[in-house]
Amino acid sequence: MRRGLAGQRLVAAFLGGALLFNYPVLSLLDRSEPFFGMPMLWACLFIVWAALIAVVAWIAERGAR
Repeated sequence: MRRGLAGQRLVAAFLGGALLFNYPVLSLLDRSEPFFGMPMLWACLFIVWAALIAVVAWIAERGAR
């Protein structure tokens, strides 16, 4: 397991992702208005998912130095 600040950042990214993919937050986005041609919920799920992957990749690359 990673030690130090990189490990703490990875845990924070996991907890942030778990919070964003939890029911109360997702229910705020459950609307019928389209966002880039997709329902708001699905578009936000994909955006948050891609952002989490980018954040974890950034932490992993920065922690490897």
